Amino acid sequence: MENTSGTIRKSIKTGKKVEIVQKHHQQSGELTKGVVKRILTNSATHPHGIKVQLETGEIGRVKNVLS
Repeated sequence: MENTSGTIRKSIKTGKKVEIVQKHHQQSGELTKGVVKRILTNSATHPHGIKVQLETGEIGRVKNVLS
């Protein structure tokens, strides 16, 4: 399984499996796995990770893109 950084928008596509950190888990760094429903960040890159919404409705910044 190849891990890719979640800071580059073009490496994230809807339907891809990712690990995100939700706002209320930023201190602990707890990751949530899920499938990208939509990409919320418009810029090409973001230093803390691209913000996405998962199919479960959870929103957070991508830490890893799973293959």
